[in-house]
Amino acid sequence: MSITDLACRRVQELTPYQSARRIGGVGRVYLNANESPEGIKFDLDSSSYNRYPECQPPELIQAYADYIGVNPGHILVARGSDEVIGLLCRTFCEPGKDSILICPPTYGMYSIAAETNGIATIKVQPKDNFQPDLPAVFRSLKENSVKVLFLCSPNNPTGTIIERDLLIEILKETAGKTLVVVDEAYIEFSPNDSCTDLLNEYSHLVVTRTLSKAFGLAGLRCGFALADPEIIGLLLKVIDPYPICAPVAQVATAALDPENICVMQKRVDELNRIRNSFLERCKTLKCVTDSFDCNGNYVLLKFKDGEKLFEGAKKAGFILRDFNDKPMLKNCVRITVGSRAEMDDLFTFMKEHDE
Repeated sequence: MSITDLACRRVQELTPYQSARRIGGVGRVYLNANESPEGIKFDLDSSSYNRYPECQPPELIQAYADYIGVNPGHILVARGSDEVIGLLCRTFCEPGKDSILICPPTYGMYSIAAETNGIATIKVQPKDNFQPDLPAVFRSLKENSVKVLFLCSPNNPTGTIIERDLLIEILKETAGKTLVVVDEAYIEFSPNDSCTDLLNEYSHLVVTRTLSKAFGLAGLRCGFALADPEIIGLLLKVIDPYPICAPVAQVATAALDPENICVMQKRVDELNRIRNSFLERCKTLKCVTDSFDCNGNYVLLKFKDGEKLFEGAKKAGFILRDFNDKPMLKNCVRITVGSRAEMDDLFTFMKEHDE
């Protein structure tokens, strides 16, 4: 018997989430992980590092409550929204009995979090415009014990914003039966499309947020769950005792200072301008056959030959993200919005190899 034989069968059979860092790739311009093109410096006070941190640092919770306009009792902070996704699966789904529901193509960690915990994933293909197919979703909800329905808005990788009337229909249909989780990791790039105003009306709605994207703090690993206090209380039963280390709490709280929020919003405005300009130029290329909604800090493009473009860009030093093997996304490549110079360089490469 090998050590691997001692592991849970589901772990032996699990294919881990292929993050940008796991996939790797060596280049000069990294546009594969939806990161901010620039970082921010913060001063830290290390005098209390000999003490265990608060499970839910009150200053950080209050700072995020002030930023988002939600009562602090509706907020949980965790190690990125990825941890929140896992907590929701562990808290509300019985292994081997319950399932989650997703509408791929979408963020891959939903199904990985479920599979890691012995929970089935029901996949319902969206309509051609990437909006949820409500009859198919509702049929699956009736046929399966679905405890958590994950929706990503803006969706990664398509950039789609879920239509508000569809979301409300889903919330009405699932009341008392299924949690509806709306992942708003990229919402700062499209702030008018947030659904946080629905939290008080629908107690089974959960909104996940992060400081990784618009705030440029991907290395910090700090995310949030926004939900009814009853849900927050249940998640606090499951979360590790010290999820947020003291330096993370300090930096995250500072990032949520009104002055730094203004800096973030200016950065978002600039990235949106760069994104829109890059997308319009790409539409003039013969190798680009289609483009998708762009409501995050990335664009998804369909090429005549996506694999050729992806590999060619890699050889030229541009590390992008290939989605050719994902449902409905053959020949598609996702490109993070970098600095203006980086996007100009990438477009020059694409134009020189346009055919």
